[in-house]
Parts: sequence; C-alpha cells; structure tokens
Amino acid sequence: MSLSDAIDNMSEPSPAQRLSAMIDGYRPLPGIPDEFIGEDGKPRPYWLRYLNSLTQLGDEEIGRRFAAADRNIRDTGVFYRSYGETAERPWPLSHIPLLIESREWEQIARGVEQRAELLERILADVYGEGRLIAAGDLPAAVVAGSPDFLHPLHGVRPPGGTFLQFIAVDLGRGPDGRWWVLGDRAQAPSGAGYALANRLVLSRAFPALYRGMNVERLAPFFQAFRVGLSKLATRSDPRICLWTPGPLNETYFEQAYLARYLGFVLVEGGDLTVRDDKVHVRTIAGLKQADVLWRRVDGDYADPIELNSQSRLGVAGLVEAVREGGVVLANALGSGVLEGPAMLSFMPKLCRKILGEDLLLPNIATWWCGQQAERAAVLDNFDELAIAGAFGNPVLRFPQSQPVVAGLLNAEERAKLTGYVKERGVDYVGQEVVNLSTTPVWNEDRLTPRPFVLRVYAARTKDGWSVMPGGFCRISDRADARAVSMGDGVQSADVWVLDDQPVEMVTLLPTHDTARIRRLMGNLPSRAADNLFWLGRYLERVEATLRLIRCLAGRMVNTDAETGNAGLTVSKIIALLVSWHAAPKARTRDPLALSAIALHSDKDYGSALSLVRDARRAASFIRERLSPDTWKLIDDLDQSLGDARKPVRSEAEASEQADAALRVISAISGLAQENMNRGAGWRLFDIGRRVERAINACRFARQFAAPAAPFDDLEVLLDLADSQITYRSRYLMGVELNTVRDMIILDPFNPRSVAFQVERLEEHLASLPVLSDDGMLEKPRRQVVKLRADVATAVAADLDAELLLQFEKRLLELADSIAARYFLQGPHNARADRWMGLA
Repeated sequence: MSLSDAIDNMSEPSPAQRLSAMIDGYRPLPGIPDEFIGEDGKPRPYWLRYLNSLTQLGDEEIGRRFAAADRNIRDTGVFYRSYGETAERPWPLSHIPLLIESREWEQIARGVEQRAELLERILADVYGEGRLIAAGDLPAAVVAGSPDFLHPLHGVRPPGGTFLQFIAVDLGRGPDGRWWVLGDRAQAPSGAGYALANRLVLSRAFPALYRGMNVERLAPFFQAFRVGLSKLATRSDPRICLWTPGPLNETYFEQAYLARYLGFVLVEGGDLTVRDDKVHVRTIAGLKQADVLWRRVDGDYADPIELNSQSRLGVAGLVEAVREGGVVLANALGSGVLEGPAMLSFMPKLCRKILGEDLLLPNIATWWCGQQAERAAVLDNFDELAIAGAFGNPVLRFPQSQPVVAGLLNAEERAKLTGYVKERGVDYVGQEVVNLSTTPVWNEDRLTPRPFVLRVYAARTKDGWSVMPGGFCRISDRADARAVSMGDGVQSADVWVLDDQPVEMVTLLPTHDTARIRRLMGNLPSRAADNLFWLGRYLERVEATLRLIRCLAGRMVNTDAETGNAGLTVSKIIALLVSWHAAPKARTRDPLALSAIALHSDKDYGSALSLVRDARRAASFIRERLSPDTWKLIDDLDQSLGDARKPVRSEAEASEQADAALRVISAISGLAQENMNRGAGWRLFDIGRRVERAINACRFARQFAAPAAPFDDLEVLLDLADSQITYRSRYLMGVELNTVRDMIILDPFNPRSVAFQVERLEEHLASLPVLSDDGMLEKPRRQVVKLRADVATAVAADLDAELLLQFEKRLLELADSIAARYFLQGPHNARADRWMGLA
C-alpha cells in the first residue's frame, strides 16, 4: 500500500465512527415523541441494527444507492399531483424507512381491526335501522349535516351484506407514547399503491438490508383482499374493476399501479353503463358485466341521475343497480359520512355502545360544537384548541380539512371565527392541538427528526379484517407541522414492520396447482382501445414530422439548396411543415428557424414536441397497459424535445436532434413489436400506426411524386419513406418516377408502402372481435377489403394527385369507422349500446 493510500484510509471514518457520529448528531425535538429515540432517551435497538447495517456500506455506496432509488422512481414514472394542479410531480421518496417492531405493530393492528369493525357497524346502522340516532347516541345532525350522507342509499343493503371492504386510519404517536387516531378514511382511501411503489424501490436499492431486517411482506395482504372481493361476486370468474376518476386525479398513478398489480380492469365512468340493473364495461367486443367495482370516485359523484347531477365521473343508473344487487361496490356509496371530524367526537361512546369495549386506539379529543355544552367548552378554551370543519369544510381562509390553531390567529380572525362557532356551531369541532411525533430523515448526510403521519390500511377478507403490515407514511419538512398532506416539501417513507424471525417470501403469482392458464387478457375496454389507437397515430405523426425536419436540414446543407430544383424541393418541405401546423407561416423564409420551431415549439400543435406530448397524454390514460420501458422512452422524448437548453444553431444540429428523436421512436416501435402481447390492444395500437403511416405516404407522394417530378423531389420522397437502401439495391438505373411511386404506394413487400399498411390493417381488423355471428362484414372490414383491392390493382403510371387523394380520403374514412365501431365515444355511445351484445 502506498503512503497516500494509507493516509486516505486513515482519514476515512470507520462504520462504527459513522454510526456514533449519526447518533451523537441526532437532536429530537423537545417534548415531542420520536421514533428513533425511545422513552429512556436512548436509540431504539432495531434502529441501531438498521443504521449499523447501513453505515457498513460506506458514504459513497450509500449515496449511490440513494441515487439509484431516485432514478428508479423517475424511470418508472412514479408521480402525483397536488390538489388543483394538472402538472405531474415526481414522487418524493424518503431514503430512510419508518421502522416499527412487530410487537408494537400487533397492538396497532388490533386497534385498526377493532376500528374497522366499529365503522362497519356504524355505517350499517346509519343507512339501516337508525337505532343509534333514535337512542340519542349519535345526533341526527352529525349524519344529515354531512355532504357525504347520501339519502337515496338509505335502506339499501349492499350485495354481500357489508358496506366496507377497504379502510384506512391515520395515526400519530401521542405524548404518552401511544398511537392515536387522527382521522378515518372510508370513502376511497388513497396511498396503498404508493406504499407498494415505495417498497419496491427501497427493497431494490437495499436488498440485503431489507432481507436482513426481516421486513414483513405486503403481498399476502393484497392477495387476501383480492380473494375477498372475488368472493363477493355471484359469478365464479368475476370481473373486478378499479373505478378511477381519470388521469387528472391527484393519485391516478397509484390507481393504475394497483390495477396492474392486482389484475383488475382500470375503468372510468365513461367505460361503464347500466343495463338491466347490472353494470357493464364497454369493450371492443360489446358490453361485459362488471361484478365488483373498487371505487376511487367519491360517492356523491357516482350517479348523475340520483346523486350529483353535475357529475361527469359517474354512471347513470348505478344507484338503482346497487339497490337491485346488480353490482358490488367497495366501498359502499355513502361511506364518506364516517370521515367527518364531527364523527370522531362520538367514537369512544359508540365503541362502548356497539362493541362493549373501549377503543384500543383512542382518537384525538374532539368536541362537536353542535351541542350546547361542548360548544361552550370549546369557546371557553378557544386559544388552546384547534378548530376544524365538522364535515371537512374549510375554516376561514385555510384549505379544506385543515385544522386551525385558534391561538395563532390574529385578533380579527379570532373574533370572526368565534362568531362563526357561536352562530353555527354544527359546522365546527374543537380538537386537542396535535404535535406530531417525529421520525428520522436523511438530510445532507445526517439524520434529522421530522413530523410524520402514518396511514394504516385494513381490508375485509374471507377470514375477517386483515391489516397491511406497513403503510403510507407522509413526512413534513416543517418541524412544527400538525397535519401532513402531499405537497411542497413533503416526503413519503416506506414502512418496515420488523419480525423477530426471517420472513417467508410471498408473491401474488399463483402456484402451479392453482394457476389458470390464460394466453390473452380479457376484452379490451373501449377507452383503452381508443387511447392505444391514438398513441400509435401520434407516434407515427411524430416520426413523419421528424423525417421532414431531417430532410429540410439535409437539403439546406447543400449550397445549391436555395436555387433551382433543390430550392423548389425545400419550399415543398416547408409548405408541408406549415400545412401540418408544425410551424407558423410567418417564419417560412428562414428554414433553420423553422426547423427549430418544428422541433421544439410548444405553441404550434403540429410540432414534434406538441405531438410527443399528445402521445404522452394518450399513454398516460393507459399507463397500466404499458411497460415501464415504453413509458420511460416516451417521457425521455418529451424531455429531450422540450429542453430549452438545446438551441438549433445550424442545419447539422437540427439534423442531429431529429436523428436522436427518431432513434427513440424506433426503440418504442421495437418494444411494441417485440414485447407487446399480440392481443387486441397491440392490434389497435398498430392499426393507429398503419393508418397514419399510409395517410402520410399518400400526402408525401402527392407533394413529391407529381408528373415530371424532379430528381430532388423523388430523393426526398425516398428519404421520407425510409426506402433509399431498398430502392438502390433494387434499381440500378437511378431514380425514376414510376418506380418510386410503385415502391412508396403499391409495393406490398415494402413495410413503408401504402399497400403494406393496408394489408396489415385488413389482417388486424379480421382478428378483432365482432358483434354479431351472422357472417356479415362490419363496416371497417368492408372498407379495408375494398381499399386493398383497389391498391393492389392500381398501376404506378396512373397514380396522379387525384387518385392519391382518393386513397387518402378513404384511409381517413376508415379511421373514422374504426373509431365509431370500437371506441364508442361521443354521439356513438347510445347507438352502440343498442347493438352491442351483452355478456
């Protein structure tokens, strides 16, 4: 060893020194319970075991693992939105998990199971006999005053007899060291999918550490939940759907993630329809019954006929279908009534009344101001309490569902809020001020305590309630935080429940004894078919635009490009880009500037960037059907073309940037051809690509293969059709009009020709399901059969602009017919339902 190496080794701290420095540098917040430091003032043993294993890796390796975790999140497209935003935010994963030992977790699990059963019994009474209200144990105003109480559901017993299938409880550790309930989530609890994503990312970044800590697995919980839902259905092979509000929902990623993980069909309200008191999914093969809907749509928006008439997320007739037992909803409509803070004030009493026992997990002290004595007590202790909306309603200028510490208000706000409580106490509750307990986070190579909220999930299974061994942990960057919701500065941590013994590996995959062999997925929902079709079309449009830009840049490198035939050819390329709205007319005299706009403009809807974003939008609607690699490539293409730091200073740079983007497009096409299962989804995606490629080939030929077309025009046409090598190897006499026309339009062996696209379109349409077994061809099939015959019998010499335009118009009509038959959007919805067979 050299002297310098020896000095370096001497200067580098040992793992024990790193661990000691970590512990010595950790400063818990005064008077606040902490997960790292126990009640005895010393680090908890399991935290020491975790940190000892972590520090053994060394600083550089820890940094690499953290970076790998962040990269994994970015590459797999984990994102969320803050309420009211449309922009996606990258998922903020804390690199340090929340650790809870198994003995403490058993206490939490028992308390959550008890609470789940209590919530079920309360909800059954509220929508049933109403004994709690009649006996005075629960004020009627607490129920009727909630906007989540749905009167049309009163007296409706859900299929299966149970209201709740999946609930969540938000917890924080109180000053006495016990866990306290901060709130209940029974409407449509979110976060479980993010908990899964957190687990996957962190366990991959630290596999040995994960195994060595004996972390309880999440798969058995979800497996039991999936089986429990299937048992609620009346059919032996039920269709279970996850009903999402749509891609603009704040937690859409996790909804798509859970659907793919559990094998559920992801549907929106527009995918569903009610027929004969049963709910059906609109698919390309007709209406298919949905047996169970795991909903993430708030109850009031579920049915525009009997509930919120303004809802565009719901399904007309759903409430009647529930009354008639035609569908199982998890959770039942109206379960959001349990979430109001007003309900918390009655939970201790209701638990003793209904279950005959005290709450194992007490909730924070809450006083509903709709009662005279409680209102007086709140006003007497106003400055020591937090004031919250009794039903999640906002308080003063603060966000919805956020408690406000009265003592921190100014005199004017305090007087105003006091008046509101006196005047209309039913709308407010007073709550004990909560100082959230803290957990360590990694902050600039050291551990720092930060407040957190732990969300724990319980699912109804065939054996009763089961609690997920882990949860969704949200960590605030503010030391004085009293509530935590995902937003600026908030992180999410994986939750590790630590067993004393090695944990058995469990997977959701079936065993060889129970696996039912299937080679194709179920029937494709019409919405998914629509977006796959348009994803293919948009990607093909991107490619065509990029090829035009590359041709323009290549011709401008030629010093003669401004004169003669070359100049006319350049003008035709520019005219196409302008007519496609890839660039505005005002810049057509500057080809270099036009190339930059056509590549990177976000204002011109035909630019490469705008088209990529259209493709990304279509892909986001079917995220559960795309591989992470495909999504990453689309996202990379968006970021590359949208990078303002990439100026186009020369024709060579324009050509290079177009080339780079085309390589990504080629990679996406390769993934689709090699990795996508040859089912209806792949066929609709490829149909979109083939239709668009054929249309573009006709347009290119009309522009560059006119009678007496010059050499430069024909060269450009071969470039745009990526057929230069094929042409040169086939024809030795040089470029000639009819031979080029034949190769680009009529050659069935050229994968870029119109004839080739039409043949593939006929094959795809012949393989898609039909609505009737009467042997008659459906309209898209009739159109493509005629078109193929006309293309196959055409002669290159007759391919004038008029005939090419006819082919182009027929391809556009074919695309419209495919949309009318398979996508069932807009005016086609009602008509299609009348002639689609039920199954």
